Amino acid sequence: MKPLAELSKPPRLKGILCDIDDTLTLHGRLVPEAFIALQRLQTAGLRVVPITGRPGGWVDQIARMWPVDGVVGENGGLWYWMDDVTGKLERRFVQDIDTRRQNKVRLEQLSKTILREVPGCALASDQPYRDLDLAIDFCEDVPSLPEEAIDSIVSLFEEAGATCKVSSIHVNGWFGQFDKLHGFQQFHLDRWGEQADFSEWAFFGDSANDEPMFKAFEWSFGVANVKDFLPRLTHPPKWVTPSEGGHGFVEGIEVLLEAQP
Repeated sequence: MKPLAELSKPPRLKGILCDIDDTLTLHGRLVPEAFIALQRLQTAGLRVVPITGRPGGWVDQIARMWPVDGVVGENGGLWYWMDDVTGKLERRFVQDIDTRRQNKVRLEQLSKTILREVPGCALASDQPYRDLDLAIDFCEDVPSLPEEAIDSIVSLFEEAGATCKVSSIHVNGWFGQFDKLHGFQQFHLDRWGEQADFSEWAFFGDSANDEPMFKAFEWSFGVANVKDFLPRLTHPPKWVTPSEGGHGFVEGIEVLLEAQP
């Protein structure tokens, strides 16, 4: 990773992608300046798309209410946006409804095993609003668990044949082959009718479930707290901001906005 200060020639972009938890937030709270930065980006003519592990219920609200062009949620499992013509919310899922129902039963069974085998963890408080994945809380609403406990949760997901990613607050697992990058590609195709050109987008993130984005995008930025997850990252971001969470996001946006026409 290179310090943000070494980004001497910021790119001209079509849009900004960003994680939410610990990228726009800090210590569980949305940083006001980070939210305002989303509006500044849209005012500058840039597209704005959060790419989050949060559930479909949250994605519905964010797509409707925030200054964004759409949201990819559940680590790439679904994507919503407000249609420019009808003004109505459009919803898409990587799996059909029957597959989602079948997988939900499997995940409910798996959750019982994880909660039994890893003391101190819990279902994420937003689990009732999820459509495709199982989120196990290891620090958001429970006392922070050690790395060994997080590794145990990951192992139990993988032993069950699930795909698994670690965020800054949850371990997320699901049945099926998708991730944040796949979700963004499908969203872009559905939303704008064409394949995304990664060179026209920048991504901001902070944790291990952002790794597919860090790997794919030349203009990938980690807020400073990404350093806590470097042991879990084979492909870290290309650049890192001085500050953590939403404050770091604002620092990066300031630099990128200077380069826009």
